[in-house]
Amino acid sequence: MLVLGVESSCDETGVALVEATGRETPRLLAHALHSQIDMHEAYGGVVPELASRDHIRRLVPLAREVLARAGRPLADADLIAYTRGPGLAGALLVGAGLACALAASLGKPVLGVHHLEGHLLSPFLSADPPEFPFVALLVSGGHTQLMRVDGVGRYETLGETIDDAAGEAFDKSAKLLGLGYPGGPQLARLAEFGDPTAFVLPRPLLHSGTLDFSFAGLKTAVLTQVKRLGGNVCEQDRANLAAATQEAIVEVLVKKSLAALRATALERLVVAGGVGANRLLRERLDEACRRRGVRVHYPELALCTDNGAMIAMAAAMRLQAGLARAGHDYAFDVKPRWPLEQA
Repeated sequence: MLVLGVESSCDETGVALVEATGRETPRLLAHALHSQIDMHEAYGGVVPELASRDHIRRLVPLAREVLARAGRPLADADLIAYTRGPGLAGALLVGAGLACALAASLGKPVLGVHHLEGHLLSPFLSADPPEFPFVALLVSGGHTQLMRVDGVGRYETLGETIDDAAGEAFDKSAKLLGLGYPGGPQLARLAEFGDPTAFVLPRPLLHSGTLDFSFAGLKTAVLTQVKRLGGNVCEQDRANLAAATQEAIVEVLVKKSLAALRATALERLVVAGGVGANRLLRERLDEACRRRGVRVHYPELALCTDNGAMIAMAAAMRLQAGLARAGHDYAFDVKPRWPLEQA
């Protein structure tokens, strides 16, 4: 079975072709991705209308590129999968429209996929795929969650953010420091030159006894420090504050993940989502899990951000598990807000 996956939930346009055979883990044949970072940088964040228009321009050329790389004609696709939600409504509609139009033209079935499930299953595309069950740390955009994953579609939320997510804390703190878009990666780069002990920042809910997260207070603490430093902040102070901010976020994510492993008695951790590409987070998790004899899995770095490969993979794995029935009804809708438990 060949699955063509389309992702257009926010500011990345992705298309991929995945092959699934029997019960074996699906394999990625080809994928292509276009990031809108350069376009949105001038505005300091994602402009939804511009994002939607750019998806329209990019999707067809990316689909042609993927099919050419895989050496397969479009007619060979057995299923067209697309991101149904959550995400920006206009951006989602572009991908859904293209997917359903392609499927209708071919007479092939179509399937809408949950964006976060795509992230959750993306480590199965890596050279070292995990095995069920595992604890998942999902750190993508506005989402920070810890989940117990017993199989495809078998997800139990252990903890989640009650306000800002880790990615939002990175981006908002970066903006306070005068860094450009996207803020998270720029803050991480600046932090490499800073001293994380130069500023004392809070670790919200770290000792709450729950697996929930809260990063809004950390952002406020960064704002307070910026105001104390005044208008002429030297580059070293900015680097130190960036390092302290990253240190606080990473410490919370690592300790909560370890607590989730203890609570579930599981010995496998999966990290998925854009923040999962953070170098310090990977180093700290690798070290902590190695000490405890826990296996930790990540997506390939190129597949941490939004991409079509994770959508095609999630669709294929859902079909293999008998949890989805792809249909020939080409009327579509999208779900900008869509809890994973309802997928």
